Amino acid sequence: MMMTMTSTMLTLTISVIIMMMASIIAKKTNEDREKASPFECGFDPSSSARMPFSLRFFLIAVIFLIFDVEIALILPMTIIMTSSEMKMWTIISIMFLFILLMGLYHEWNQGSLEWAS
Repeated sequence: MMMTMTSTMLTLTISVIIMMMASIIAKKTNEDREKASPFECGFDPSSSARMPFSLRFFLIAVIFLIFDVEIALILPMTIIMTSSEMKMWTIISIMFLFILLMGLYHEWNQGSLEWAS
């Protein structure tokens, strides 16, 4: 047991050292301003590469992800319905959907779902 652990630790240590040495040897250090600038078909960029990103796009993406996860949680409820008591399944389903609808109402009330303001 001890021999196996020792050989495993030795193998891991040697692997880490080899990977670190390979990383240091393969590193390219000749970076200049021209390589760091954005490339646009051989021409000078027409605008800044760091353009501001609309927060609305980010907000819609986050809301989409939240509701996507919610749908993934709702779908197994149909499978559970066949193997559980109908009254308990109904109560749990209604509570879960109520929580989801309250979240949707909160987003709508805060104006998160309105695109043009």
